[in-house]
Amino acid sequence: MRIDILTIFPEMFESVLNNSILGRAREQGLLDIRLTDIRPYSELKHKNTDDYPFGGGAGMVMLVQPIADAMADVCGPDFHGRRIYLGPRGRTLTTALARELAQEEHLVLLCGHYEGVDQRALDTCVDEEISIGDYILTGGELAAMVLTDCVARFIPGVLGSAESPEEESFSDGLLEYPQYTRPRDWNGLTVPEVLLNGNHAEIAKWRRQQSILTTAKHRPDLLEKAPLTEKERKWLEENGKQIQE
Repeated sequence: MRIDILTIFPEMFESVLNNSILGRAREQGLLDIRLTDIRPYSELKHKNTDDYPFGGGAGMVMLVQPIADAMADVCGPDFHGRRIYLGPRGRTLTTALARELAQEEHLVLLCGHYEGVDQRALDTCVDEEISIGDYILTGGELAAMVLTDCVARFIPGVLGSAESPEEESFSDGLLEYPQYTRPRDWNGLTVPEVLLNGNHAEIAKWRRQQSILTTAKHRPDLLEKAPLTEKERKWLEENGKQIQE
């Protein structure tokens, strides 16, 4: 997959994109992530990318011209993919949306800044807007990093295990079950015996039940749409007292 990121602060991305899972995925050729600085595309003398808003108001607004030219250069005449603006008006990034975006061959992410982007740029250069949450950031760069990391996990080979993304929080509408590693006993706190007996069926059952309990305790709102069976919902009712512990 190719991901182009249009920003006026490309230096913000270097550490994130060159380390850990994203860094390895780039080295292996699984991800082609390119950064484009919008500033050089400005036709103004001092390469400004913003100006005061018509109608007055606080702050500055990003200019349409450098964004449009940068987008045209990155996409070329035969673009096949999705052009995304990271902004608070968009639909919220979810696991389902990340899976959907991971099927694309090319994503272009536009990072806004200041008080926003000239609406004409959004009308002509963007296919959709995506938000990473109901809060305000100083710019779209952090949001672009989050979206890139989230989407990358669903690209085959990036995590090194095809099952990994499907076992993590939100993958089936539930939070992830508790995890344990060595030592088996730490200051009198022991690992649940079911994880030590080698019975994979029992381990899977325990993990599923713990995911349900964890979700009920921390994010009960998710249970309304979670794909629980009638048997599981009955089990939750009978074991609900554990939520208060």
